[in-house]
Amino acid sequence: MPAPTMTPEQRAAALEKARIVRAKRSELTSKLSMKMITPAEALDQVSDPVVGRMKVKSFVGSLPGYGKVKTENLMESLGIPADRRLQGLGAKQMAALKEALSE
Repeated sequence: MPAPTMTPEQRAAALEKARIVRAKRSELTSKLSMKMITPAEALDQVSDPVVGRMKVKSFVGSLPGYGKVKTENLMESLGIPADRRLQGLGAKQMAALKEALSE
């Protein structure tokens, strides 16, 4: 299925919207890495599309002390698939993730 054809104005608007979302996600990961916000506080904002559409792997990986291997091990132990987004987590998975990251 080919991509829909867009007018130059629609394309520019979509690119600007994507740039804004990337900037907000980058700001969130920076705050997490500098411990300006706790993981639990960020996870409470999962209804926000910017936070909710973030992949769990990149969210956990942005935390201090969590590299690629530790992130993958945590997700595997919690039963979270590698490509899952934060808004796609079930209630039990979300609670387990908050508990694991609060330690």
